Amino acid sequence: MALDNPAFSKNPAFAKQGGGTLQAAQAANPSLTAEQLRKMYEQPTAPAGVGTADRMTIENTLVKTLGSFAVLVVFAVISWMWTTSLLQAGSGYALPMIIGMIGGLGLGLVNSFKKEPVPALILGYAVFQGLFVGGISRVFEANPAWSGVVVQAVLATLAVVGVTLALFASGKVRASKKLTKVFLVAIIGYGVFQLLNLVLMFTGVLNNPFGLYGATIFGIPLGIVIGIFAVLMGAYSLVLDFDFIQRGVQNRAPAKYGWTGAFGIMVTVIWIYVEILRLLAISRN
Repeated sequence: MALDNPAFSKNPAFAKQGGGTLQAAQAANPSLTAEQLRKMYEQPTAPAGVGTADRMTIENTLVKTLGSFAVLVVFAVISWMWTTSLLQAGSGYALPMIIGMIGGLGLGLVNSFKKEPVPALILGYAVFQGLFVGGISRVFEANPAWSGVVVQAVLATLAVVGVTLALFASGKVRASKKLTKVFLVAIIGYGVFQLLNLVLMFTGVLNNPFGLYGATIFGIPLGIVIGIFAVLMGAYSLVLDFDFIQRGVQNRAPAKYGWTGAFGIMVTVIWIYVEILRLLAISRN
């Protein structure tokens, strides 16, 4: 998510143009002087077809994003088959998912706080997240009550991403300061809820496979309400990702920052997919 990714929010390459923003960008990156930042933002736009090879564009960012997702899908398939064999053996079926979750979390933090993107680390993140996504998807699909839920989750995720992108491209949806502040408060609250849920599950206080998500309020599963809320937050996070990428292109950031854009989108899309997967499974219950 863009707000959770300092690679976006603290990098002058993705800052809004303008005097006040230059000061904020300099504070975020003391290694660049105000004069250097001013030259970066005030340089004229390159003519069509000139200098695009070393500048961030929508096209080269898209290529990097699709490449990252291709790696993720390959390792998701590997993890799916690996988990299937472990399920047949009757033990250790969660191993691929756990490896992917731990590795993805570690590389996710490393990529988020690096000042400049490292393609190998971002692709490594895609590898681990592929193991996680493939593993958790196979575990859900193995339950007869949730058969077919993975295909539904994939299609629903593509629909959310496609609609959000179309609305952003048409100008009908834009990131705003007020809404972003609300989003920040909501994401903090959501994170606290997730942490509490994990603690209650690991300590054995809750034996429901979904933890607090399995609770009901007035007969309505709490997981459905929170799931819909989380998907909406994920959609707005995508808007923020698209907005930051657009700024990078407008600021003529180096082409390497296309990897930062790919990483941000990958984090958000995986989040949306997992939320939809859980939401569909709970709704079937």
